[in-house]
Amino acid sequence: RRATFAGRKGKPGLLVGVCGEQGGDPTSIALFVEVGLDYVSCSPFRVPLARLAAARAALKRA
Repeated sequence: RRATFAGRKGKPGLLVGVCGEQGGDPTSIALFVEVGLDYVSCSPFRVPLARLAAARAALKRA
């Protein structure tokens, strides 16, 4: 959260994300949404689960 905030303070509109297998982990995705990350990148077979986890996390924040 601190790094995301600091990066965007220095460069408004900065996109921040994570790449790797953790990017497809549902528990991690909930944290990524909470700290303000914009995207994740993961293995193709994890994409459906990652999208579902991101949608659930976004709905919880709304």
